Amino acid sequence: MAVFVLVSGWFTGSWIWEEVADRLRESGAEVHPVALTGMDGPAGTAPAGTDLETHVGDVLRVVDGVAAPQVVLVGHGYGIHPVLGAADRRPERIARVVHLDAGMPGDGDTAAQSVPDQEVRTRLLGAGPVLAEVPVPTADAWRRWGSTAGLSDGALARLTAHAVPQPSGTLTRPLRLSGAAAALPSTGILCTGSGMTIAMLRVVASGDDPVSRKLTDPAVRFFELATGHWPMLSSPGELAEVLRRSAAGEGHRLTPTAEAPPHLRPFVLEAPERPRERTGRVDLYLPDGAGPRDRRPAVLFVHGGPLPAEVRPTPRDWPGLVGHARYAAELGAVGAVVDHRLHGFADYPQAAGDLAAAVDLLRADPRVDPDRIALWFFSGGGLLLADALRTPEPWLRCTAASYPVLAPLPAWGPVDPRYRPVEAVGAAGRLPIVLTRVGRENPGIAAGVAEFLAAAEKAGAAVEVVDLPDGHHGFDTAEPSESSRRAVERAMRSVLVHLRA
Repeated sequence: MAVFVLVSGWFTGSWIWEEVADRLRESGAEVHPVALTGMDGPAGTAPAGTDLETHVGDVLRVVDGVAAPQVVLVGHGYGIHPVLGAADRRPERIARVVHLDAGMPGDGDTAAQSVPDQEVRTRLLGAGPVLAEVPVPTADAWRRWGSTAGLSDGALARLTAHAVPQPSGTLTRPLRLSGAAAALPSTGILCTGSGMTIAMLRVVASGDDPVSRKLTDPAVRFFELATGHWPMLSSPGELAEVLRRSAAGEGHRLTPTAEAPPHLRPFVLEAPERPRERTGRVDLYLPDGAGPRDRRPAVLFVHGGPLPAEVRPTPRDWPGLVGHARYAAELGAVGAVVDHRLHGFADYPQAAGDLAAAVDLLRADPRVDPDRIALWFFSGGGLLLADALRTPEPWLRCTAASYPVLAPLPAWGPVDPRYRPVEAVGAAGRLPIVLTRVGRENPGIAAGVAEFLAAAEKAGAAVEVVDLPDGHHGFDTAEPSESSRRAVERAMRSVLVHLRA
């Protein structure tokens, strides 16, 4: 039977594994929850100087004390940092590394870089007063540190009662990896309430870059759990079962395939080909007859992300965006696509700058009516909608969003608080918003859409919802059905009606 070494995330200690450990032991497994220094006793008991290396040492002592030749190392959230540090020093003792709702940090990375609470992250990275420790979140603030989906009131109260402050050094000291453990088998357990799914990873893994190659490595497997960031409290039985299966090498594998990934499949409508004009980051698709004497309204299509900079083809060559732009041109408007630089969660300001420059270029074109522009956002690009809603410009006649992210997902890294459409929609006034909502959406994204619509209704915003009950994220290339085609047609015609009003 497998031997598990379990390492907790921020603010929590070995106590958080109690139910999962009991269930694993009932199945015959040997289980060792790690008591990380300063995290298992009362608040204020962490010795001065406690940092990431201290916690790496804690994990190593447990691994070295196990009689079995190999162990399965499980890191939850922050816990993946000491887990990887320990695996790098004892690769021969590790059968598998399990990333439980955790990222893939590399050499030199700090846990502070992935802290989702923007204020805390800013201080940890050196702006503002120094933090000796990060205080425990209040009961209503845990969601700023990870999705609380699935947690009962009792479980949330238990989390708050047992949590202790996190020593800042555990988050600010860089992880040091030699590469000795790089080839170890690994499993990613994705908590879908945090916003990440295997389907989304499939898009990320479709390129030819280091991240894609790691995700498609034959030794890497994935599972999903339909819960939030603390599955050991919300779904202990399901988590124990997934850990057992992980130890056995089971799980979904992302395989390189000759089949086109969903985002590179054909557009659901047969939009006739048109010449493309490329200027910098912007591609234009012009309708027949457009010119200085017949200026046309324009729709600027804004892709999602974040996407690695190495992804090829870049989004402006993706069939869905090209198809939308050609379809707009077929119906008499200028279709434009911007290749913005949203490569990481901290890049929203950079992407917003690219979007603003694209709007300026579009409005300066003599074939475009500068006072009739629509912006259409997709997926993770939806957060860029916030600027348009917060201060609607006179030239902006309509906004649209298809399967959009409208609130940062809990699993994401820190996002500038400026990019919160849920909070910005209250200032949108009567600016038309055409929102295409899919029924089979990622739970985290769906929750953000629901929150956005509630805020919009409260503010009296002019939102038209195009519903596709059986649709998935990215339906406009992944699902060539009649209902998909009707949804795209309805959204496009609504946008053009607002442009021509």
